[in-house]
Amino acid sequence: MAYLERASPALKETLLKIYRAEKPIEVDQHFHEFGSIQYHIKYSVSDPSIVHVSTSTLLETQGAVTLKEISSQTYEVIKNIAVGVIDIVDPPRLGFQLTIGIHLDNIPRGKEAIKIITKISEIQAIILSNQLKEMLRHLNFQDDSRPINNNNNNNRPIKIVYHPSEPFYVFKQMKKITAVFPMNFKDNSDVVIATSFFQEMGKAPQCSWSPIPPLQLRGEPVQDLTTNSGFVSFDITSRHVEGKRLDKTVWNLLNFYAYVKYHIKCSRGYIQRRMRKRMDSLVKLLNNTNLEEEAAQNENGRCKYVKEFVKVPKGKMMMKQRCKEMTRRVKISKFRIKINGCARLRFNQRWISFPKFSSKPSNKSYTKLD
Repeated sequence: MAYLERASPALKETLLKIYRAEKPIEVDQHFHEFGSIQYHIKYSVSDPSIVHVSTSTLLETQGAVTLKEISSQTYEVIKNIAVGVIDIVDPPRLGFQLTIGIHLDNIPRGKEAIKIITKISEIQAIILSNQLKEMLRHLNFQDDSRPINNNNNNNRPIKIVYHPSEPFYVFKQMKKITAVFPMNFKDNSDVVIATSFFQEMGKAPQCSWSPIPPLQLRGEPVQDLTTNSGFVSFDITSRHVEGKRLDKTVWNLLNFYAYVKYHIKCSRGYIQRRMRKRMDSLVKLLNNTNLEEEAAQNENGRCKYVKEFVKVPKGKMMMKQRCKEMTRRVKISKFRIKINGCARLRFNQRWISFPKFSSKPSNKSYTKLD
């Protein structure tokens, strides 16, 4: 499994920690990356001038080219990373493909040291790239009638497995080499996004997508050809392997799975952000509608309450007005009251004054009427 960054982050961090330590520290670290690449770092206080790094990957291939073995050209490329700093240990550590010794005393100080350590951290990427480069170089030196490998079966594709769950196939055709990637995803949402992405990408030249495997893959194991997102094919011609283009072509092929996964994750994140944003806008709209309805109900309730409070029956209203009028007349009365009926008793008519009532105390006494 190749990755977007050529340098291993864990290997680079560990080597920088050893290099920058004021005092030698004991390190015996074994770790994996992407499930198929493993590293072992050994640094002893008894020999503080050298660090041993071992690496390997789980590789399986079909054909004459065996990727489990590192070629002599790859060894030369690794030695030329930093001349005088790296030595190849033979034989390698048990269970690993390659073991190198890094001489810390020969690493220059300053920014140059970080560059060298970064290049050393790219050792696994160099191994994978050079193995695939050797296969693609045959395109310029072989006739169209000859296969990409030395196998007698010209139509037999080569299966390359850099990761147990992500193999791809390479086979020779007329004036080109075709790389086929079977695509599988666990989540249904990833399948939908990836399929739409492949359908659009298949419209590009020298790239195609098909829900069924190519005819050249007939006879391959069924479990390798069982996919839920189809097959993506790339055609590699002679111009793709000329000069510096070869490194770019190889790196793009090795990172295709990583590129697809990165694209799917970005697409899922974008879709989820849009959905959350849309949901927030709908929630705000619903909340505003509820507030408007409550305000309208409150206004209608207040008007109704006022109307009911003011509304009084006519009979009661008239009685109330008469009482008020009577009380007003009695309070403001300053005229004499004429009493009729005294003639029966053979009394002369008399005029009497209505007493004044006041809340203030008064020294005057009431006048007794006869």
